[in-house]
Amino acid sequence: MPYLWLIYGIYFLIKLFVKKTKFQILKKKMTPEEIDKYAYEELWKLATSLVVATGSTVKITGEENIPEGSCVFVGNHQGNFDVLVLAGYIHKPIGFIAKKELESFPLVSYWMKQQHSVFMDREDPRASVKAILEGTENLKKGYCMAIYPEGTRSKGPDMGEFKKGAMKLALKAGVPIVPVTINGTYKMFESQNGKKTKPVEVDLIISKPINTKSLSKEEQNNLSEHVKAIIQKNLDELNG
Repeated sequence: MPYLWLIYGIYFLIKLFVKKTKFQILKKKMTPEEIDKYAYEELWKLATSLVVATGSTVKITGEENIPEGSCVFVGNHQGNFDVLVLAGYIHKPIGFIAKKELESFPLVSYWMKQQHSVFMDREDPRASVKAILEGTENLKKGYCMAIYPEGTRSKGPDMGEFKKGAMKLALKAGVPIVPVTINGTYKMFESQNGKKTKPVEVDLIISKPINTKSLSKEEQNNLSEHVKAIIQKNLDELNG
């Protein structure tokens, strides 16, 4: 029923516009802390509503592993709904290191920016370094960030190569890395040839944080492979 999603898409964009207009009026009288809290709650509601609209559910394991303070959530990237799953089901404000193409969707990128997301042009090395530095500053200010080291959707259960540069975010800021395993999001949209959505049960596993401050030089160099191995182990257990 593609036409139903077209109607819902139009309704969703109108809703985003109304919320943006309301927020721009309200934030003039808000403190920075109130602005952050309001933006988080709005993005949380928007993310969960889109997941729920597909009829899907999210099973969360390991919420107790989320540390206090800022951290970097590092996850595998199966599909478009990955961002919504993290934004809606990890109960902590998260900014994303997102691909620059998302910035061309003004209403979506507006709300992502309110959560201190950073848009990266992966084809431009200088712009990529600038994005990592901006994300590092966000972490030092106490905000959490999320990044997908594969750089693109796998559109299936298998992971692609983890880019080592993604780990620099946490290492430069000296904050913990929290590996997150996402399983099943590709079935919601990508496996339907991008023409419709399907209700599925998504698994979200939050693994124990890795203290980047205590890592040796060798452990830092192998950090990307280590995080990927944690996520791969979870995927293997989930998929038999």
